[in-house]
Amino acid sequence: MELAILTQDGRDTGRKAVLNDAVFGITVNENAVYLDVKQFLANQRQGTHKSKERSEISGSTRKLHKQKGGGGARIGDINSPLLSGGARVFGPKPRDYRFKVNKKTKELARRSAWSQKAADGQIIVVEDIKFTEPRTKEYVKMAKDLKVDGKKVLVVLPENNENVYLAMRNVPGQRLMRALDVNTYGIMNNKAIILTEASLDIINNKD
Repeated sequence: MELAILTQDGRDTGRKAVLNDAVFGITVNENAVYLDVKQFLANQRQGTHKSKERSEISGSTRKLHKQKGGGGARIGDINSPLLSGGARVFGPKPRDYRFKVNKKTKELARRSAWSQKAADGQIIVVEDIKFTEPRTKEYVKMAKDLKVDGKKVLVVLPENNENVYLAMRNVPGQRLMRALDVNTYGIMNNKAIILTEASLDIINNKD
């Protein structure tokens, strides 16, 4: 697959970028994508949720009324889950939500995600991204020139760029990643991806 290489102000350079078919042209494996995204989101969970059990409630353990003869249901102490302010039955406990996904499955998921975005026409290749100043209006202008303004956008660079990061961090729905750090969730969780030539070379060879 080939895509036109644009300048950051949206002009066609007349050159074409070659997308590796082994990365951007495979049959999408939706199950692999699902597993990788599920693992990524699960790994973000702290798992520190906790509710008090009956033994942890601060309250008297005195039996509230006699077992029989009252005409009502039998009941124990005031910490009972049946009473307001009592314990919670089968409440959440601290746990680790992480689980394992095989390396080959993760690679397949990432390639499937790239292939899906390429098939949907959501990948834009630019020569390079250079801002003279870390100003938001420079990024907004670039997004408008590339016709991705108002969309959720992932910008992929070959290495960290402080000016680009500072220029786009205040714009909602925008994310910056290094080519070596891009994951399946990062690829799928947007409506457009801006790749520089250098970052495309890394992805073509890395994946």
